Amino acid sequence: MLSYQHLYHAGNLADVHKHAALSWVLSYMTRKDKPLTYVETHGGRGLYDLSAPEAVKTAEAAAGIEAVAAWFEGTAYEDVLAACRADHGDRAYPGSPWIASHLLRGDDVLHIAELHPQEHDALLDNVPAAYIHHQDGFDMAYSVCPPIPRRGLLVVDPSYEVKDEYLEVPKHLIKLAKSWPVGVMILWYPLLTDDRHRPMVRTLSRAFPDALRHEVGFPPAREGHRMVGSGLFVVNPPWGLDEMLGTLATRFKSL
Repeated sequence: MLSYQHLYHAGNLADVHKHAALSWVLSYMTRKDKPLTYVETHGGRGLYDLSAPEAVKTAEAAAGIEAVAAWFEGTAYEDVLAACRADHGDRAYPGSPWIASHLLRGDDVLHIAELHPQEHDALLDNVPAAYIHHQDGFDMAYSVCPPIPRRGLLVVDPSYEVKDEYLEVPKHLIKLAKSWPVGVMILWYPLLTDDRHRPMVRTLSRAFPDALRHEVGFPPAREGHRMVGSGLFVVNPPWGLDEMLGTLATRFKSL
């Protein structure tokens, strides 16, 4: 969706959920001295300034990472946040491409797609170590999967501004999993007040009965805001991820 710009929402509680999980997964996967491939279908600009007017206007970061940063003391996510701020200033916030580029190593490979022209150009500057693709994210994923190295991770994080995405995402994940059966696949989805995610999740659960599904609820960022939670659907989840997410869920229940 070319009208979507994540700067308005960067650092919100949904970002906290998915980025804490992503930081843990990448830290876990890089413990093994074998290269891996990171593929992301909807990269955004990769790095955000929480003092920008767009971020201040919605105040989602104020209710998000700025309110709950203390939850992550001693974790990989805290290390990522600290490194990003050390490099880019105290109000910098790392998107998933920046997190991946920071945590991955010199022999790992990153493929990131972004279709929005301005976001794509910013991503080129913010994540120079990656292969940045100016094309549809799923088209890019099909072109590189199964990747070399075969070991790796696919991240799918659409805007969901088009309702058809809820129907199309399962089709893409099922097809990609057939071509890359050993890949870890993380899908993020919003929990909205109309529960439109439920048919998508049912389809995915039938296709991937051993996948990990994790959802957290939280107060809306402002009156009338329809997002009241965040979901992750993980195919081939690394060992220990369910425990980490369970601890995080306890934190969210305190909100």
